[in-house]
Amino acid sequence: MIKNRIREYRAKYHMSQEELAQKVGVRRETIGNLENGRYNPSLVLAWNIAKQFQVSIEEMFTVENDLS
Repeated sequence: MIKNRIREYRAKYHMSQEELAQKVGVRRETIGNLENGRYNPSLVLAWNIAKQFQVSIEEMFTVENDLS
C-alpha cells in the first residue's frame, strides 16, 4: 500500500485540492482519491506532486508492505 502526505503538504501551503490538481494536470477527484488511499499515482504524477512541494518522492510517498 502506498501512503502519502499530500493533505499535510496542501495544508502547509494553504492549497486546495483543485489548485494542486491544476498544477499537476489532473482532476480534483484524483487528488482526493490519492489522499484517501483509493488510487496509487503513476511515477510521473508522484514526481510532479513532490516537485510541486519541493520535496523528494520518498518524502511525499511511502510504501507499506502488508504481510498479513
